[in-house]
Amino acid sequence: MFEAIAFLVVGLIFLVWSADKLVFGAAALARNIGISPLVIGMTILAMGSSAPEMMVSATAALSGKTDTAVGNVLGSNIANIALILGITAMVKPLSISSAVLRRELPLMIGVTILAGIVLWDSRLGFYEGVLLFVLFAAFIIAMLSISRKEQKSGQPDPLLEEQESEVPKGVSNGKATMWVIIGLIILPIAADTLVKNAVYVAQYFGMSDLVIGLTIIAVGTSLPELAASLAGVMKGEDDMAVGNIIGSNVFNILAVMGIPGILNPSIISQYAMGRDFWIMLGVSLLLVAMALGKSRSVNRIEGAVLFFCFISYQGYLILNMTA
Repeated sequence: MFEAIAFLVVGLIFLVWSADKLVFGAAALARNIGISPLVIGMTILAMGSSAPEMMVSATAALSGKTDTAVGNVLGSNIANIALILGITAMVKPLSISSAVLRRELPLMIGVTILAGIVLWDSRLGFYEGVLLFVLFAAFIIAMLSISRKEQKSGQPDPLLEEQESEVPKGVSNGKATMWVIIGLIILPIAADTLVKNAVYVAQYFGMSDLVIGLTIIAVGTSLPELAASLAGVMKGEDDMAVGNIIGSNVFNILAVMGIPGILNPSIISQYAMGRDFWIMLGVSLLLVAMALGKSRSVNRIEGAVLFFCFISYQGYLILNMTA
């Protein structure tokens, strides 16, 4: 058991590290071949935070663990808002000044409701997976169009400026290619190690496939967002911190949940829709109410409320591990 836990932790560490290096190399290569920092920031960097979830979901689906893949999506989205933004806001209140961000928030709610429609019959089908991927491509195109219009308007948007500043500069093609190759090799190995050992630990403690996705895997794959959000707010990049979370949640539903639907269409646990979807929708609406209120911010008290919601939810899952 201790060996499985150790391999689980090692798998998680290398999963996060390899995803980060893959995104770094891909972004640097894209910049070197002439792709604008705006496009890189809105695509490669924005999707990068969901790379661990994507690989884990693909690995779980191919192993016949679709419940784990779906649990990873729902649990990661809950953790992104309630855990990450909760802790970040308690450290430093978050102000929302980006017009792009204020448009993305209602879109996040719409995509979250779409997840409920897909999960309503407790089955994730092939065509539903394809639909999610098509909508994912449409979302990327729409965000790029909106961002370009904002840029041409002559009124710089803080979120776009912060995203562009994160694109790597001065990285040689050789070094960038090396990190892409290393990331592509290690990422699937780390994901496979994580999933196999997480399933073993889950079975040992009597946890269901869904709960292991909602807890250990979801929290683990969300840790990069926590580090990025804390670093962002300490540099005064509040919009970037919130934007990463919103983008990650949208990507998780459209791209990450689409993967198991395509690779392994199957019946999923009724609890995914009957319990966990409503928690995800609830914390999402709570964030929108906070961010789009009069103050256009998430203060320390609101952050504490979000964090309390996360701790309560995780506590309930642990007490009901088999469901």
